Amino acid sequence: MHSSRKWIWITRIPRPEALAVSVSLSVGVLLLAIKFVAFFVTESAAIFSDAAESIANVMGSAMAFYALSLAHRPPDEGHPYGHGKVEFLSAMFEGSLVLLAAVFILFRTVDAMWTGELVRDQQLGVGLWLVTLALLVNGGVGLYLIRTGRKRGSMTLEADGKHLMGDALTSIAVLVGLGLVKLTGWRSFDPLTALLIGIYIAFMAIGLLRGSAGRLMDRQDLADTKLLTMILDEHRGPEGKEPGICAYHKLRHRHSGRQHWVDFHIILPATCTLQSGHAVAQTIEDEVERALGEGEATAHVEPCVAKDCPNCQAYRSGKTHEP
Repeated sequence: MHSSRKWIWITRIPRPEALAVSVSLSVGVLLLAIKFVAFFVTESAAIFSDAAESIANVMGSAMAFYALSLAHRPPDEGHPYGHGKVEFLSAMFEGSLVLLAAVFILFRTVDAMWTGELVRDQQLGVGLWLVTLALLVNGGVGLYLIRTGRKRGSMTLEADGKHLMGDALTSIAVLVGLGLVKLTGWRSFDPLTALLIGIYIAFMAIGLLRGSAGRLMDRQDLADTKLLTMILDEHRGPEGKEPGICAYHKLRHRHSGRQHWVDFHIILPATCTLQSGHAVAQTIEDEVERALGEGEATAHVEPCVAKDCPNCQAYRSGKTHEP
């Protein structure tokens, strides 16, 4: 019974996302094999650094598949806000793997420089071709994952895509470093390139970790704040869009994966009926939810106590109808 429930979770993943994460995992395994073949042929420190990052790619893609299957489970009694935050955990897991790979790359490169381990000149051509193939595939799949992630609102897919694009950039650095070795004959370009790659990967990992940690701690999304403020401002005052409100405050919002949760207080004329106040709240909630896509908005209604409120004055004089 337990295994059948797991299968149901997986089948809940929308087809575009399931296809994207499956492609990412399959391509990651293939490129991992290609890069290690290139390393064994050339014994290049730069190619090794690229291959080591690919291990993090494969493990991150596997985690992304599980995270997406869990994120699409509906809210339940134990998780009334849904399971979407697992996507942030997935991005943090991937960032941790990348950082670990960066530390390992730097350690391995420093060791190679200390012991004088250098790349094999004779096999550089084969290594360059294999790395070029990996670069093209990684770049294409990375762009596909980023585009799908942004379209579907999935931080997991977007983080995985950015990681693959970062992997493609490291492959470019490998090609430059090995190209310089081939042109100049100075084989020290190889470990120097690997050192730069390790530093770049470390900074990329720190960026992934900071972004996912911010979302886990409900850091406010500035774009959402701007959108929500604009919607509520349009309804404020006697000249505002119907249904009008006197003011609003305590606007808060957060993400649970791709799901938005918003709550705010709206202030209405004190003489409004309970039924009218509920109708105003429902109308504005619906507008907010349509604007955000996947989300749930909750408006709390309060009576206006301002003596000189222009909206209340217009309401009492009949210039505005019952909300």
